[in-house]
Amino acid sequence: MSALVNYNGKLENAGAPLLKVDNRGFRFGDSTFETIRIFNGSPLFLNDHINRLKQGILALKMELSEQYSTAFFFEQIENLIKANALTGGGRLRLTVFRNGNSGYTPQTNSTSYLIETYPIEENEYVLNQKGYNIDIYNEVKKQQNTLSSIKSGNSILYVMAAVYKTGKGLDDCVLMNTKGDVIESINSNIFAVKNGVLYTPPVAEGCVDGILRKKIIEVAFKNRIAVYEINLAQSVLLSADELFLTNVIGGLRWVGAYKNKRYFNTTSKLLTAKLNEYISAKKESLPE
Repeated sequence: MSALVNYNGKLENAGAPLLKVDNRGFRFGDSTFETIRIFNGSPLFLNDHINRLKQGILALKMELSEQYSTAFFFEQIENLIKANALTGGGRLRLTVFRNGNSGYTPQTNSTSYLIETYPIEENEYVLNQKGYNIDIYNEVKKQQNTLSSIKSGNSILYVMAAVYKTGKGLDDCVLMNTKGDVIESINSNIFAVKNGVLYTPPVAEGCVDGILRKKIIEVAFKNRIAVYEINLAQSVLLSADELFLTNVIGGLRWVGAYKNKRYFNTTSKLLTAKLNEYISAKKESLPE
């Protein structure tokens, strides 16, 4: 964990009691957040993250502060990264929560923010050596609505899926929407590969609008790999040649087993290499 955090523009000791017990983010999950990869000591894909953060703030009917720009958060993040002497790879969490206390009815729609950083061993994305063992989480299905695509502090569905995963000795679980279609995993978007073509659920089906999901689609197109955003029935998992999961912190995570099915990782290896080339060539760690 980082020694310092950024709380509303001030660097504070990470162990200091910054939030009160009636904080709305703690009490109601009344918050939205971004988890950002740090590459060479700078935030990666920051424009995309701040755009999605703004969408989350508006979806939750919070006031969108005029200062919440990419340039503003880049400065705040860079100050924290330097203070924590983070020069290589890392992960960062930027949380925006509604101010006030009271009950369900907010006293105000103004917000505060908190930024945390954590070092990780790898700087570039590294594909997992052993394929993930996954299964489907059936107990609770995800609703399709205006909040489905954002990352909010109300993440109990993912927590329950993670508890299920741990109890079953799995590496991850696949979540479904109320129609019974596959949409994502606990903390990742999902792609199926068949005959060299990528298939992934549309955001409208209820999955998080993943930043790396977008980048993988872009990288695939640049390398003449077809991508189709279609509903994924459970049967697609068994008919696919490959399955892989994507999020900005871990990159691509290839699936080795689902039930009795075993998979290859040729495409995930290729896309991991191409993604690292894309990051280096585009210098996406800098704000546009």
